[in-house]
Amino acid sequence: MTTTDLPGRAGPRALAAAWSRAAAALSRPVDIAWLAAFRALFGLTMCVSMARFIAYGWIDQLFVKPSFHFKYWGFAWVEPLSPAGMHALFWALAALALAVSVGFLFRVAAPLFFVGFTYLGLIDVTTYLNHYYLASLLALLLAVSPAHRAWSIDALLARRHARTVPAAWHHLLRFQVGVVYTFAGIAKAHADWLLHAQPLRIWLGSRTDMPVLGPLFALPWAAPLMSWAGFLFDTGIVWLLLIRRVRPFAYAVVIVFHTVTRALFPIGMFPVIMVLSALVFFPADWPRRLLSRALLGGRGAGAQAARVGGPDPSPATPSGRRPRALGLALGVAYCAVQLAMPLRFLAYGGNVRWHEQGMRFSWRVMVREKNGSVTFVVRNKQTGRTWHVSPRAYLTRLQEREMAGQPDLILQLARHIREDFERRGRGPVEVRADALVSLNGRRIARLIDPAVDLASVRDGIGRASYVLPGPDEPPPHLRPL
Repeated sequence: MTTTDLPGRAGPRALAAAWSRAAAALSRPVDIAWLAAFRALFGLTMCVSMARFIAYGWIDQLFVKPSFHFKYWGFAWVEPLSPAGMHALFWALAALALAVSVGFLFRVAAPLFFVGFTYLGLIDVTTYLNHYYLASLLALLLAVSPAHRAWSIDALLARRHARTVPAAWHHLLRFQVGVVYTFAGIAKAHADWLLHAQPLRIWLGSRTDMPVLGPLFALPWAAPLMSWAGFLFDTGIVWLLLIRRVRPFAYAVVIVFHTVTRALFPIGMFPVIMVLSALVFFPADWPRRLLSRALLGGRGAGAQAARVGGPDPSPATPSGRRPRALGLALGVAYCAVQLAMPLRFLAYGGNVRWHEQGMRFSWRVMVREKNGSVTFVVRNKQTGRTWHVSPRAYLTRLQEREMAGQPDLILQLARHIREDFERRGRGPVEVRADALVSLNGRRIARLIDPAVDLASVRDGIGRASYVLPGPDEPPPHLRPL
């Protein structure tokens, strides 16, 4: 009996055959129109986003005004440019995003935009937003894709217009969007969100003066209803978008949901990015069919769709096995990382919304409301002299608000305070934190062990022993539904 004959075991030949079938399915050519449309819409959205930073003065507020910047672990070397350099970078990114949109010098513009935009996100942890992270990932995928081979200036100049692209690209973008929605839904599967409607109850309570909808938010059933609606939307919308018959209706729900959330909450470009990203669940030729209907008024659109969008196709993919196998392997590795990042919180245990380890890069969208205050207690080791230091001496208001509920940022500032005191000749010193935080409306509790000298704690990816256990009781004055 050979290995392949053993029940319940797959031998090398069976695995190779399965890999070959998967590779063949992923290499199947599909219409490139969807990818060209996604490139154009994404580039235009990011160009508008960069323009908003320039117009609203956010460059100075977020990158120039702060004298101290919180760093990601492993990226302490990332520093902001000069004020003039930061402004120039945003203008350059706006131009690069526009070049991506029209497909001009795409092989240069797309990677440069990815690098530049990702650099912005690494300058200061307090500027982290889920949609900035998503934009970086989408920019990366576009930069390595053949999105410029159709409906682009590059294709016009080269006089070569591809009509197809490997189906793997379509599946990869669908996977990326699916990961965002799915893990956003999983992150809401806890008692605070589903039983106590927190933090949505807090947020809606502050919007009761909103026209039309405001009075409804004061009703006792409003927050629970919207909490469950958000949970069901995030966990179910991807599966509905994958079903052909209900896809148009599901996409209408996407538009309505993100329009409402944009009206209620200051979440920037996230709704726009998600609405355009959800288009990847439609058939690959949807832009070509849409243009056909627009140009032909619906008469013979189906028959004419294949002729819209450029001259005869050029080959879509290289024929060699090695480039195809390498591309598939890299795609699988990328997908594995995207699954592992949101799940890494399991290695830490406890309440991730409290200790924050595994919170970022995990699509935990709007699942916690933290309010707190931190005072640092600095003590000279030799003389015993003590100082009580407010974070405001080092941070902007935005930085202080974000830092107050995130233990790793409190640790970073403590180490910075120690360095500052010793640089001014007041050391050697110990730095402790008196951090009081409320999570989702609960009573204030201590976040950081006040007995720990944070200045002596080394930051890392291990479990943060200086963080106290989170509160176990439910939000006060609220009964489970």
